[in-house]
Amino acid sequence: MGALRERFWERPLADLNQSEWEALCDGCGRCCLHKVEYEDTGEIEETNVACTLLDCQTAKCSDYPNRKAKVPDCLRLTLKLVDRVPWLPDTCAYRRRAEDRPLPRWHYLVSGDREAVIAAGVSVAGRVISEDEAGPLEHHIVEWDDGEDDAA
Repeated sequence: MGALRERFWERPLADLNQSEWEALCDGCGRCCLHKVEYEDTGEIEETNVACTLLDCQTAKCSDYPNRKAKVPDCLRLTLKLVDRVPWLPDTCAYRRRAEDRPLPRWHYLVSGDREAVIAAGVSVAGRVISEDEAGPLEHHIVEWDDGEDDAA
């Protein structure tokens, strides 16, 4: 892939190489949760139901390189899509950078701590159930606390 440039996360998304794009993710796992969208209103509600590939304890994909083959409707976030995905949380680094906002201080690229996303209450690690066990999504609607939003 490519090398990570110093403070690459402050650059516009379009300037990032593939390695930097991947490294921007804070690992919260919220994009791997099912959402409920109401056809009549377009309203989207979040659930605590994780994709079958998400490790519910760590919020990490168990087969990231092959996720699209195993879960065909898995969304591969791209520069073209980041502005069009209405359910990305306000804390999402891709959304924040697309909106020219800085990363929050708990983001590992700022804090140097991969566990800071958990401490800030943003990660879904240990707080979700697999779609293999969940049942109807409507029984699992939640409102996630977006944690501390202080920018770096």
